[in-house]
Amino acid sequence: MRTRPSIRGRRASDRGSLALEAAMLLPVVLSFALMAAAAGRLQTTGSVVDAAARAAARAASLARSEDGARSAAAEAAAQVLGDRRLRCGQDPVGQPVFRDQPFAGGNLRTVTVRVSCRVALRDLLRFDGVPGEKTVTGEFTSVIDRYRGQ
Repeated sequence: MRTRPSIRGRRASDRGSLALEAAMLLPVVLSFALMAAAAGRLQTTGSVVDAAARAAARAASLARSEDGARSAAAEAAAQVLGDRRLRCGQDPVGQPVFRDQPFAGGNLRTVTVRVSCRVALRDLLRFDGVPGEKTVTGEFTSVIDRYRGQ
């Protein structure tokens, strides 16, 4: 007849293993959570920067002159970034670029605006090889209405 080991003897050998497992897994789980938060921050900022680029290009396309396009684009981008409480540092809006695109009925004039914003990651990720910040850029092209008032 075989005897089974007592419950007391079996548990004594496992004593402290849960604390050891938790101590080993906690940094890994925490790292994944912080990386997910950083990815979410980058995704959210990217969406806001894209929206600012769309608004800036549309405002630049409605301006009556190329000189007015720069200020209109900067104001529109600042409005979108401000509404979403996103601070991008100094002058996130680049110079609008005007191009003529060949079209069957003539040329289409377009304006392209680029908006850039630096996203801070230092407060979330402090590992070797991970940058302290990342620049997120959005670009949008809008067609200029050829019948707008000059």
